[in-house]
Amino acid sequence: MVLEGNPEVGAPRTSDLQHPGNKGSCVLSSPGEDAQPGEEPIKYGELIVLGCCEEGGEETEAQRGEVTGPRAHSCYNGCLASGDKGRRRSRLALSRRPHANGVRPDVMHHISTPLVSKALSNRGQHSISYTLSRSHSVIVEYTHDSDTDMFQIGRSTENMIDFVVTDTSPGGGATEGPSAQSTISRYACRILCDRRPPYTARIYAAGFDASSNIFLGERAAKWRTPDGLMDGLTTNGVLVMHPAGGFSEDSAPGVWREISVCGNVYTLRDSRSAQQRGKLVENESNVLQDGSLIDLCGATLLWRTPAGLLRAPTLKQLEAQRQEANAARPQCPVGLSTLAFPSPARGRTAPDKQQPWVYVRCGHVHGYHGWGCRRERGPQERECPLCRLVGPYVPLWLGQEAGLCLDPGPPSHAFAPCGHVCSEKTARYWAQTPLPHGTHAFHAACPFCGAWLTGEHGCVRLIFQGPLD
Repeated sequence: MVLEGNPEVGAPRTSDLQHPGNKGSCVLSSPGEDAQPGEEPIKYGELIVLGCCEEGGEETEAQRGEVTGPRAHSCYNGCLASGDKGRRRSRLALSRRPHANGVRPDVMHHISTPLVSKALSNRGQHSISYTLSRSHSVIVEYTHDSDTDMFQIGRSTENMIDFVVTDTSPGGGATEGPSAQSTISRYACRILCDRRPPYTARIYAAGFDASSNIFLGERAAKWRTPDGLMDGLTTNGVLVMHPAGGFSEDSAPGVWREISVCGNVYTLRDSRSAQQRGKLVENESNVLQDGSLIDLCGATLLWRTPAGLLRAPTLKQLEAQRQEANAARPQCPVGLSTLAFPSPARGRTAPDKQQPWVYVRCGHVHGYHGWGCRRERGPQERECPLCRLVGPYVPLWLGQEAGLCLDPGPPSHAFAPCGHVCSEKTARYWAQTPLPHGTHAFHAACPFCGAWLTGEHGCVRLIFQGPLD
């Protein structure tokens, strides 16, 4: 798109953008850096949707969703209600593409607003349009960047979106169907990954549409930066939280920030769609870290680096923990029946006869029984026969998304009130992590199913009774 010299545009003011690496950065990757035939491409990291619990045996490459290979699907709590959705899945691995498709800012134009549609007619030219008034718009052209790969995330099912994300409702599952009102943008955000070590990944609000454009309308929050460039925020915003201490046994929740279209970091607005931006946070960046959370106003994603995933438990380790727990032959303290966690391969359809159940207020584990109901307190309220505490009585399910676990510790704690089981440090971390909800609320939730956590701590230590013999 070349506007200089176009008589219909008038005399646009054009300036080179002051962007890091803008000049002389078109460096082609050497042939030896690309994956050879038969070799797996370099992985930048993985995105995992919170509240999507993959149930079902050994994980395959197709289930992990490599974007460089064939499209595949995963499941919300075991399956998608509407079947295979191709690029909609519960996790996505970002790997180096055969050819770089990244873009970077190049030139800025000031033009008359009525001519914007004509100026943006070139689909091969990526650009961002900032509508300042009915008569004035600023267009920033983007040029090809051979040093980065770009991955786009959003609600749209168009081909330019690599990861199709739908709203996850509290309690797990996706809000699907024509009647569901989604708050996730069709082109929510984009992630640019360096093709060279250390393969840094950076997140930006908004994604390019089918015409390779991003439009920020007259009502969108936008402004001119001190150096004369443009920046803005999307309608509902893209929020990011980096954990303090990394995503490990010593992790603690960080502070939620908002990411702009140009990748700058700001404090949160008064509400998600407020036109007044927050304050610029100069000592923070849009670089994703292991354990970074990305909220798209309807779904929250977890970013895991390859190094971080090496520290996470594997599905084989989780299965070994399940078998070890069952080998201890825990018993119902009242019915004296032997309890056992069911195999994930059978799916989560209904509790098994040997399924462990827990009173989430006290943590005492029993087999299923029908006594102790306190319907005057609620339909699911039961009285524990051991300590007499009254609270929800739910089946226990082992969490099967290993990427959500901070450590390979034994499954000793359960989230309340859903009953998903994981290690103590994993449970305590997520119970202390507030996740965005609605326009300005935050609430801790189970990472496996999305259920809002209740009780004083949000999780409970499980108390099993061993066999009497």
